[in-house]
Amino acid sequence: MKPVKVAMIGVGCISGIYLKNLTTRFQNVELIGVCDLVRERAENAQRDYHIPKIYETMHDAFRDPEVEVVLNLTRPCEHFEVSKAALLAGKHVYSEKPLGASLEEGKELVRIAGEKGLMLGGAPDTFLGAGIQTARRLIDAGFIGNVVGTAAFMICRGHETWHPDPDFYYQYGGGPMMDMGPYYLTAMINLAGGIESVMSASKITFPRRVITSQPLNGTPIDVHVNTYVAGTVKYTSGAIGTLFTTFDACYPDQARFEVYGSEGTLFVPDPNTFGGPVKLYRPEDKEVREIPLMYGYAENSRGLGLSDFADALRTGRPARADYHQTFHVLDAITAFDRSAATAQWIPLSTPFTRRPPMGE
Repeated sequence: MKPVKVAMIGVGCISGIYLKNLTTRFQNVELIGVCDLVRERAENAQRDYHIPKIYETMHDAFRDPEVEVVLNLTRPCEHFEVSKAALLAGKHVYSEKPLGASLEEGKELVRIAGEKGLMLGGAPDTFLGAGIQTARRLIDAGFIGNVVGTAAFMICRGHETWHPDPDFYYQYGGGPMMDMGPYYLTAMINLAGGIESVMSASKITFPRRVITSQPLNGTPIDVHVNTYVAGTVKYTSGAIGTLFTTFDACYPDQARFEVYGSEGTLFVPDPNTFGGPVKLYRPEDKEVREIPLMYGYAENSRGLGLSDFADALRTGRPARADYHQTFHVLDAITAFDRSAATAQWIPLSTPFTRRPPMGE
């Protein structure tokens, strides 16, 4: 099949692995141009990865008749405006997570894509990797019986110690649930099915933070989003899960993710990674066993979702990381905030049906 031609908007921190994988691994995608507000970033990407075009503005990319898909790698608070403009220009859009910074933004993007008959989807694509796909196969094959619950934890002390410009993590579109929640929620719904409703409590623990990374060491940050979010989800299957994300705690590890079944427990790898380990506990074994990975893409394969998206565009099948998934995840993320503000269970308005698993 002819490769799908893609324009990348935003050449920030996450772009490096996309640039590498899209130009060396995924042959059904052709990255033909890049655009960034800081032109030097685009120039570096063009030089290092031999990309044909630099667009002065994103609208120049949207007007390029060669471009079929816009890859939106801008900051979360900018996802909506970039994706909306691309859709209105008639381009398919694959965006980094989240789909938008609010439920209303997500609804508008889905509406435009539907009216124009365009594909819309996005990250995270880690659920397509060897780890989560192996875990899904074990669950679907009944190795832990019926899923009765899940528990997932993302714990860290914030990004101001390592990110070169971390302020946006604490503004509109940021926070641990909006930043890291998509990885966990995407894995959760691919393993346990869609979510019916959520309940949450959340807070801002430290209203002001200080950057300790370079080049902005010593710069204060005023925090405007909840940084300690604890919640419960009810799955449509009847299972119940917990999800805890925070930028406020010191912890030796970042991730913990478990799926509880009627006949055993599955220990799922960090959903921000593509690989393992996947571990299984059944009472009769009297020990936890590590399960060999049964699928490819165990290494950092960001761009895999875009490759699947491109294949779906060419073949007409649904993309695995389409907006039905990213919008359901956004619905859940924003419901946590709505629940914390109202002290009520918040029902989700978006249905979700899992797409087929990856091939072995």
